[in-house]
Amino acid sequence: MKIVILDGYTENPGDLSWEAFERLGELALYDRTPVKDKKEIESRIGDAEIVITNKTPLTREIIEACPRIRYIGALSTGYNVIDIEAAKERGIPVSNIPAYGTDAVAQFTFALLLDICHHAAHHSRAVYEGRWSACPDFCFWDYPLMELAGKTMGIVGFGRIGQAVGRLANAFGMKVLAYAPHKRPELETESCHYVELSELLAKSDIVSLHCPLFPATEGMINKESIAKMKDGAILLNTGRGPLIVEQDLADALNSGKLYAAGLDVVSVEPIQEDNPLLKAKNCLITPHIAWASKESRQRLMDTAAGNLKAFLAGKPENVVNP
Repeated sequence: MKIVILDGYTENPGDLSWEAFERLGELALYDRTPVKDKKEIESRIGDAEIVITNKTPLTREIIEACPRIRYIGALSTGYNVIDIEAAKERGIPVSNIPAYGTDAVAQFTFALLLDICHHAAHHSRAVYEGRWSACPDFCFWDYPLMELAGKTMGIVGFGRIGQAVGRLANAFGMKVLAYAPHKRPELETESCHYVELSELLAKSDIVSLHCPLFPATEGMINKESIAKMKDGAILLNTGRGPLIVEQDLADALNSGKLYAAGLDVVSVEPIQEDNPLLKAKNCLITPHIAWASKESRQRLMDTAAGNLKAFLAGKPENVVNP
């Protein structure tokens, strides 16, 4: 059984082990594969029966050019780089990783928010630069400091991650407003309620995006929806970059309509030099790392190997193209 992993580096830059895959077959491992080089992708797949990918595209053309493929595994929750219909027509199951990063992403959402509230690293640098020593007072700060208790967090998308963020918000003494197409009334509490999106935008001090990227959600945060938000609100996005029209967000930050944004994702990744958010006021951007704690990546590794074991046993799991 030949197994090829096309782009394993972001999942495992060296602190985890591929041993679980090595036990299942003859493994060819690539840190990265040129995503635009179709011939190179086909060459690396070769006669492999098992193909594991993260962001390397597996188009219909590539799938049809590699007739020995029997199984495709995604090293991610998202699988938009894989033509799942072409795979289904060939009888190839495609499995993803549905729930490995819930706690990591929820925690990182609050890392962004707490940095906006306190700028702890900035103030630490100021200490080492001598600014505290030179201060005539016993303390100083040069950003506004903000408490979360009593504020309202609006969570757009109330799946596993959204719910985990809601629990953390409640622990900080915040009220939660949730928006989701399909409501689960059993999740409502005295401090957590479902509302329509327009009400969530109007009443939330912080809006956090945790919904999938679909045609209906692409660009959902734009100048019209931003206009419905509170003046001085905070926007967080650890979901998908294209949920936001980035020029509209930059304009809202620069005008002061929104106080701040904390973003772990952007529309084109890695970020492009002409992205307007790079010059926007009070915009915190991190390089798509909310998912990437070692513990989270280990869960991903374990699930990916488990998916392959289940396929080899004739009972594939987490199949997205049944």
